[in-house]
Amino acid sequence: MSTMFAVRAHARGGPEQLVYEQAPRPEPGPGEVLVAVKAASMTPQELTWPETWTYTSDGSGPERTPIIPSHEFSGVVAATGPGVDTPAIGDAVYGLIPFSLNGAAAEYVTMPAAVVAAKPATIDHDHAAALPLAALSAWEALREHAALQAGQHVLVQGGAGGVGMYVVQLAAALGAQVSATAAAADLEFVEGLGAEQVIDYKDERLEDHVHDVDVVVDLAGADAQARAWPVLKPGGILVAISTPPDQEEAARHGVRATYFIVKPDREGLRSIAELVDEGRVRPVLDRVLPLAETRSGYEALEAKRRGKIVIHVAD
Repeated sequence: MSTMFAVRAHARGGPEQLVYEQAPRPEPGPGEVLVAVKAASMTPQELTWPETWTYTSDGSGPERTPIIPSHEFSGVVAATGPGVDTPAIGDAVYGLIPFSLNGAAAEYVTMPAAVVAAKPATIDHDHAAALPLAALSAWEALREHAALQAGQHVLVQGGAGGVGMYVVQLAAALGAQVSATAAAADLEFVEGLGAEQVIDYKDERLEDHVHDVDVVVDLAGADAQARAWPVLKPGGILVAISTPPDQEEAARHGVRATYFIVKPDREGLRSIAELVDEGRVRPVLDRVLPLAETRSGYEALEAKRRGKIVIHVAD
């Protein structure tokens, strides 16, 4: 088979540019695998990222249209390129595709073998595809940047959000005391993820509920960061994913602060899969759509929802 069905954009823009059509089926090069996609998921703002449309993270270089979106996937290895020992053909895998490559809104996708990991065994492909970007963001925030230790106190700013729900679950699974902020309608949901206390960010003052926090993971932006500085203990750390923190404010409060962008990470995916299979982390889906309706999924990304919008590509 030399062609496949895919969702592509032939020019820069938003969801209006996405077209469901036949496209050339890719072939794996050296160090790459070809995955028969079972499910993929999408991320807000993905179609605005420079690397979505070019070959580099800063947007420089030539356009690489037509592009295929959706960089989180779950599927089965269909072929391997030269130099690939693992994974093997037939292995069920999941992962995060580098953003400057084509994504998984297609029947097949190629990627470096080094970015894929064995899919969690206890969940289906639709649920596995909801994990990679959000759960890896949470894992890297807690383990790589905060060096979280069991018994520490973590505050999650935005505990019901796409990444926040995994920060709450992973922090609890790693033995931390977890507090979180959320909207009133989401308080019970976030408690169910493992937070010991959830604060209504609109109607309650943060400092009335938490203090001496070891780690703040901020997913809500600058206003939330301003409220977080006073509740961090001296030497604590604020890890930001949405907005780079003010380093002068961090120094003034005697704490550390950092900002990062998630990267593909096989070892992180393996750790997440173990926690999923142990029942300590669960993916959350908002809805599942067929590949042909990918455009409507991207149109729905900015609306209020809970969990990932997933594309079911094949059974």
